Amino acid sequence: MQLLAVSKTKPITAIEEAIAAGQFAFGENYVQEGVEKVQHFSSHQQADSLSWHFIGPIQSNKTRLIAEHFDWVHSIDRAKIARRLSEQRPADMPPLNVLLQINTSSEASKSGIAFEDLEALADEIAAMPNLVLRGLMSIPERADDYDSQYAAFKSLADAKEKLQAKHPQLDTLSMGMSGDMEAAIAAGSTIVRIGTAIFGARDYSNKQ
Repeated sequence: MQLLAVSKTKPITAIEEAIAAGQFAFGENYVQEGVEKVQHFSSHQQADSLSWHFIGPIQSNKTRLIAEHFDWVHSIDRAKIARRLSEQRPADMPPLNVLLQINTSSEASKSGIAFEDLEALADEIAAMPNLVLRGLMSIPERADDYDSQYAAFKSLADAKEKLQAKHPQLDTLSMGMSGDMEAAIAAGSTIVRIGTAIFGARDYSNKQ
């Protein structure tokens, strides 16, 4: 299992401290902020060891920046976005690792596709030349009890297992955050996205 340090809104100094402590995978939600951090650390002595994950909603006009700077994208929910990322991925970079975001709780306010749309989108994306479909991601409805948390994560794990029959390369489940990581790990998470528990509370005052 991999710990993804969600560094959105956090300063360069906080990321430097995390690297010094042995953390090398970082998640960003805001494109411009994330790109600036990727560029800053491109000359870092451990740059080759760092892995940058885009985990936020994706606008069509921001796909080129994501394709040119990140190693992973967790939040694919439209073929149009995936196609743009594939077309805009530089030829001298390895294929972009992508995850499909599933709306496990069917909340209208949440991004992600429905379970019934998963197979068709996976088939389409798996054929795109500059992407590698690695697995699934979700941000379930907030629940305070372990059983509800586990049930939501288990539904994603079951969907991945079913999809693997057709796409055996799937090896990743990005699920679990600071408040529900125990249930996510028990359900089979391979990437937990931890921000507050690592960096402390966030300040969103400068975000739109």
